[in-house]
Amino acid sequence: MLMKIYVDTSVFGGCFDAEFEEWSNKLVEEFIRGFKVAVISDLTLRELEDAPLKVRNLVGEIPEEHKEYVVLNDETKALARCYIHEGVVGEGFLVDTQHIAIATVNRGDVLVSWNFKHIVNLTKIRHYNAVNLKYGYPLLEIKKSDGGAL
Repeated sequence: MLMKIYVDTSVFGGCFDAEFEEWSNKLVEEFIRGFKVAVISDLTLRELEDAPLKVRNLVGEIPEEHKEYVVLNDETKALARCYIHEGVVGEGFLVDTQHIAIATVNRGDVLVSWNFKHIVNLTKIRHYNAVNLKYGYPLLEIKKSDGGAL
């Protein structure tokens, strides 16, 4: 069974950022070649609408059979609100919590991001997962895209 990796917007943008391009491009190439499944949400697609064309086009380079589309729905919105209610992050970071909730509810194997402040942060990850367990959801692996670790 292929690993299902939820990717937020930062991974696609990272393909054109000197600091992150090596790992982001490697991961996108693994999606293209069918080694992993890219889990892409409507939230990510909406965020990409404002990105440069070359960033937006990356999603289209991944064959449809190597993508799984998921949506921000009532359940994921409720879980995202729980993260805020439980004090994991403040109200101003709702979108970050929505990415976490979408990946959690849809049982992604891992969420990959370059957002080190509110997503890929060990303290935050522990708190997100504590909330997941409290409300009956599984633990979610959250990582930066660092090649062999995925």
